[in-house]
Order: sequence, then C-alpha cells, then structure tokens
Amino acid sequence: MYEVELKFAVADAQGLYSQLEKLGANWSPPVFQCDQYFAHPSRDFAATDEALRLRSVGDEHILTYKGPVLDRLTKTRREIETPLAIGSAAAESCQETLVLLGFRPVRRVEKRRRSATLVWQQTSITCAWDEVPPLGVYVEFEIVTDDAGRAAAAETILALAASLGLTQSEHRSYLKMLIERDQQK
Repeated sequence: MYEVELKFAVADAQGLYSQLEKLGANWSPPVFQCDQYFAHPSRDFAATDEALRLRSVGDEHILTYKGPVLDRLTKTRREIETPLAIGSAAAESCQETLVLLGFRPVRRVEKRRRSATLVWQQTSITCAWDEVPPLGVYVEFEIVTDDAGRAAAAETILALAASLGLTQSEHRSYLKMLIERDQQK
C-alpha cells in the first residue's frame, strides 16, 4: 500500500479547524504520540529518503518502515506498519533488537495529534491535526491506496488543499525539521 499525503503549517488554527469541521471532520480526542526514529547501519536514510520509526501511543506500539518518496508533489511513498504486542516490554524489546542489529536511535519526535476522517469528492481522507513542540501546528491529509489509486488520491488531496486555501505544503518530515532546528542552536 501507498501513503499519499500533504502537510501544511497552520497559520490560522481556529479558522482552518472550523473549515474542516464544516466539511464533516469529526475530531478524535487528542493523543500523545512519541516516535523514535532509527538510522540504518549500512545506508543513509536521509540520502535514500527512507525512515524506520517506532511509534508509541500509550501502551500501543507500531514499527513503521517508510520507503522513498515517489511523488514529490504529494509525498507519496510505500509504508509498512507492524503492530507490536501491547505494553512497554514489546517496545523495549523491539528497540533493543534494532540496536543489536546495528540500527542507531536518531531522535524522538513528540506530538499531540487529533485525527478525523472526511469525505471529499467521494473519497475518504484522513486528517491529522498535529501540535509539534517547538515547531507549531500542522495539518496533514492522507489517503492510503494501492498503486492503481495513487494518481486519483493525489488529485483529491490537492483539490481539498486548494479549496481550503492551503498552497504551501511542507515536504520535510517533523524529524527533519527538528534536526535542522537542533543544528541551528
């Protein structure tokens, strides 16, 4: 499966949030997500545009591989998610295994996320409202699809963004933005 997404920095949080609610977004309660990213022992994920992440939300943990970006306009990429057993022991064992295999922890990304689904042009779109200290507030639109649906998913997300007046998408990951910020200190 492929993840087709666009992310935008939010300048007018209340206005955009209201617009999305008018379109049918019914927001979930916020959850705290902690993402630990890893560097590969023999290839540079920054150069190959890949990512390996262990996401923790409470006692739930998911190991995610994100492949290279295939479409720069919408940040389309292959994504493989592997849920782990419930509880902190599973996450600790996974992280220990990765380290023993030569992977190196790079950085944690922590955020408060609210999620919603809305239907736009007869397509279900997942929306994420992220508060990422110290970066600010971002909104993401995502459709998960097979290879045949990638182009239509990209068109749908681009049309939604345009209808909301969102024109400057952010293609950097939160990880990359935080690393760049860390280097400026």
